[in-house]
Amino acid sequence: MKIGKIVSVNFNQFRVKISSEIRGNSVNLAGTVYYFGNIGSYLKTTNSVGEQLICEVMSIFDSDTKLDSAAYDFDSNRELLLKPIGTITRDDRFNLGVGIFPGIYSEVNVVTFEDMELILQTGKDKELSKAIHQSFFLGESKNLINYPIDISINSFFNIHSAVLGNSGSGKSNTIAHIIQEIHKKKNNSAIGSRILIFDVNGEYKNAFTGHEISPYIKVRLLKPNIEATEDGVEPFYLPHFLMNIDEWSSFLMATDATQRPFWDKVLQESYKFYMIATHEGDDRQKLINYLRFKICNLIHILQAQGDSDTAIITTAQGILYGILTLIEMDDDLQRACQQEGVLQDLHDLNASCTIDWGRNDGKLMRAVELVENRINKDTLREVMDYRASGEEYFNYEFLKQAANLTLLEEDARGNGRVREYTSTMMTRLDFFLDNPDCAFMRKSPVGATNIDQYLDWLWQSDKTVPEKTNMVIIDTSELSKDALETLTSVTSRLHFTSRKKLKGSARREKPIHLVLDEAHRYIKKDSKYLLRENIFEQIAREGRKYALYLLVSSQRPSELSETVLSQCSNFIIHRIQNEIDMKYVYAILPYFSDDFANKIKQSVPGEALIFGNCVSMPLHVRVKQAYPEPNSENCKVHEEWFKPFPSPPPQLQ
Repeated sequence: MKIGKIVSVNFNQFRVKISSEIRGNSVNLAGTVYYFGNIGSYLKTTNSVGEQLICEVMSIFDSDTKLDSAAYDFDSNRELLLKPIGTITRDDRFNLGVGIFPGIYSEVNVVTFEDMELILQTGKDKELSKAIHQSFFLGESKNLINYPIDISINSFFNIHSAVLGNSGSGKSNTIAHIIQEIHKKKNNSAIGSRILIFDVNGEYKNAFTGHEISPYIKVRLLKPNIEATEDGVEPFYLPHFLMNIDEWSSFLMATDATQRPFWDKVLQESYKFYMIATHEGDDRQKLINYLRFKICNLIHILQAQGDSDTAIITTAQGILYGILTLIEMDDDLQRACQQEGVLQDLHDLNASCTIDWGRNDGKLMRAVELVENRINKDTLREVMDYRASGEEYFNYEFLKQAANLTLLEEDARGNGRVREYTSTMMTRLDFFLDNPDCAFMRKSPVGATNIDQYLDWLWQSDKTVPEKTNMVIIDTSELSKDALETLTSVTSRLHFTSRKKLKGSARREKPIHLVLDEAHRYIKKDSKYLLRENIFEQIAREGRKYALYLLVSSQRPSELSETVLSQCSNFIIHRIQNEIDMKYVYAILPYFSDDFANKIKQSVPGEALIFGNCVSMPLHVRVKQAYPEPNSENCKVHEEWFKPFPSPPPQLQ
């Protein structure tokens, strides 16, 4: 329906005079009311080649009104200022931008719901829609009032996306609603979905439990550092033996020059200590053989220092006592060394550490020679060359023994300052071994000794579990900063490593979506995170190839990694009032404009600006309220302050 004509054309705006026949701010077209008199509403015109130009109302004014007028004539000529958005071509395709501008006096019409269906391409593949779901309902348009906005599932979920906005602007509600909407669909509702949520504030449990969302969805609630299942929440484990050298170095804050190589040795010795304690037969014999060699080699290193017998014997006694203490720290290891005669070797060596008039007269070296005669040199090289891959199980308690043995080895070499260089790292190791905050890293699921078994446990995808898990929510609300970074990074890296092993079409099957709540807390920019190469940056760059996707949620986009945010192709931006955050979003997204910034600043909670691959043009949307809601509601202070007394108030004295 025509509402006016263009009276002025500029490269970025059109001026429209509303027809005098139009009264009010809306028109009725075939029983549907369309509002055009509000800022942000859509109108259309036609250029000389028959293309329809979609425009947005930027300003409304009365051209007859004078500044010094004492009264206003509400029947005078009203005018609109329009901003061109895009073009509907003659073959019914919508493209952003305008190629051929309209002529002066071109008619301006309302944009109908049918036009919007064509613009957003929600009506395509209708035959396919009968078999599978292609879109989800996000909310209602703020531009075209009462128009429902459906988003393509494939366009939104087949690439990384970001939900940004201040605290309380509606981010959690948006994420909860989208996931709920997907799984509430009938007929095989998203039975192939796998969504992992890092719930930093502990608010998503309420959105996916306690109500029947879908008979097809199974949600698993996990929380680190709880002893047993509590209110449906199970203990979460992140086994230490699945951490690689980078993750260990980062958690222990190890420097590259000294501490990282030191810790690499510690990890390898830990595997060997564990295998000595737990293996039987030939394998244990080989490892015991290696341990004897290490003991003898330490004494040879001491002897090569050229010190006096007194200095050598004194240091040797300290090393032998230290090794004996390490072995006695673990009952299984002590038993194995007892059975294989290593403890007797240590006692014999210690007995030869005597000094008469400042001389040992070769007693210690003769005792070493006797021990060396029991070393099988044919199998020694096999154990020395063995290097664990970083995913093999070992008991975390052996880390302390291995670290102390490595320190003893450095002491024997005369590197007296190595304890000083590694003091910070050893303190962090004690933190890992003793602090309750790291308890979830010291335990592992039963039977999970490698990545595949661990992920089977996490998703309950092994054959012992009849129902497949669609969603895993890990409540990390009580973790410290370093434990949070470790949990999120290692868990994500394990998924990425597993996906990279897939070949051919298997890469595109069973996609996984990682929902990163409060992402600025563990995806810092400028390397302000523990890990040297943030795994999320790698997933952002390469995850799409392996059907591993990120849904990033943050209230401080200026603190986010630029790499991660720039790799996102869909954005749902709620209210942002911080200028630093707004400038950062403006810099990251080249097609962001001042108009978008104004809309974001003026949005009320629950409203958002949507743009990216999932929509053909930017949309201002009132997102539907999630049901049930996440536990993110603000405190009602007046209700908490002014509660009635549970009993008559005490008498004033």
